[in-house]
Amino acid sequence: MLRFLAITFCTLVVGAVSMQAAEEVDKITQYGITWHFDKKYKAGQFITGDWWVIGPVTIKSVDPIAGPTDNNKKVKFKKDQFGVTGMKHDMRMRNGSMIIEKFSRSTAYDSRAANYDHEQRQEFPLTLNANQSIVSTMSHDVPGGMNIAAPIMWSKEKKANSVLKAAAVLTCLKEEPPADAFRPAYASTNKVIYQEKDIQWDLLPNLEAAGTRPAWSQLERYMERPWIDHYSSWVLQRTGPSENNPFYGREHARVTSIVGLALLTKATKEEKRKALIGLIQYGIDLKGGIDCGQNWTADGGHYSGRKFALIFAGILLNKEELLNLPEHVNFQEDQDTYYGEGWAGQKVLWQMTTHTGCRAPYEEIHPSKWDKFDKKSEGYRTCCNGKAWIGQALCIRLLKGIKYWNHNAYFDYCDRWMGDDKTYAPNRGDKKRPKGEGTAYDAFVTDMWKKYRATAPEQELGKNDKKWVWTMNGRKASRPGKWVDNPRPADFP
Repeated sequence: MLRFLAITFCTLVVGAVSMQAAEEVDKITQYGITWHFDKKYKAGQFITGDWWVIGPVTIKSVDPIAGPTDNNKKVKFKKDQFGVTGMKHDMRMRNGSMIIEKFSRSTAYDSRAANYDHEQRQEFPLTLNANQSIVSTMSHDVPGGMNIAAPIMWSKEKKANSVLKAAAVLTCLKEEPPADAFRPAYASTNKVIYQEKDIQWDLLPNLEAAGTRPAWSQLERYMERPWIDHYSSWVLQRTGPSENNPFYGREHARVTSIVGLALLTKATKEEKRKALIGLIQYGIDLKGGIDCGQNWTADGGHYSGRKFALIFAGILLNKEELLNLPEHVNFQEDQDTYYGEGWAGQKVLWQMTTHTGCRAPYEEIHPSKWDKFDKKSEGYRTCCNGKAWIGQALCIRLLKGIKYWNHNAYFDYCDRWMGDDKTYAPNRGDKKRPKGEGTAYDAFVTDMWKKYRATAPEQELGKNDKKWVWTMNGRKASRPGKWVDNPRPADFP
């Protein structure tokens, strides 16, 4: 149970979770991080377990201490396949805190991060005003720690190569929120309060689980803590808090879709409640990112999984602002999928929109004519995207949410990925179907697809089919890019 240090509370039961009633306190501790105040303030917990405080409040200090380190020992940072680390030797900041009210690709949590911006750091004492949130972190002394997604990662990736260990969010409000309140998004000053009473439980179909559904305790742990996802930079792979959330888009999509599909299966409300609240909370936080100007523009395999959490939360809460997303906000799954004429007869295609520069479409061209960038694109199609997208596509389809997603090519591409390939096999010649197609990364997702895709409900489709295109000079792609009309073929299979 999360708790204050050295403070005694009355217990308030909210649903199936024991929470702490509001009380006057002079410090709050969560996940090993303590905020010390200048006096006592009224504080309590949201249904997520995150803390609120009535303010303005003066934070005297944070433990562990935020600031420079005297550890001058240089660590040899592990390089990735592209010869970069995303980290550097820098002693200026450990255990940093941020108030996020405007989107930036930089962070101020730990100066070892390649995208560290010293100007964004928060120093103490600090006045946190009403309708502000502070994200405070705990750094690893030496980059490492087990990845929160370790249960589904292969051996070499189970250990996170990250500078941050944990993060917690403190929200300052003008008045006490309802007892069933979600935490408002930690980004932006638009502290919209969503409530558990609005969850539409009847939309969850209670299907028989196919294969082996992960334990609810594991699903709860995935979604227990705030997912720190307010900056669109590949350096997230090296700076995300290892005990809070996955760092790579592939695992964002895998984890959230495993949780989403599990919530569609038979179980009691008590069994589902914590995981459901956590997934909805992630969607709420992503909307806060949008309000601050955030985007999830396609880049290799980095930014999958975000649109799913937003749409899922919007459907379950029935909130238009979570469903009708601004047209200027880009999502990886949409930018990477479109309708076209593939070299083997495919009607819905994939492109690696961006990776170390703008990339041209390639699936229209026979593999014998692919250049090195085309081959890299195909590698990312099969290693980091398609296999990770299947669960979220099925979950949204089963919730009758395709119209809200509003990019039909994504769902048709997932059908292509999982299909039997009979249509295209005669045209492949000696270029056989990639080994990974036909399955998802996770057996539970594959089993659920096989059991329920064919009988998924007929539903209204999206009305805004688009394709992302760059400025082209031959096959060389460059900025600027734009969306163009790309209607779903009337005879689409």
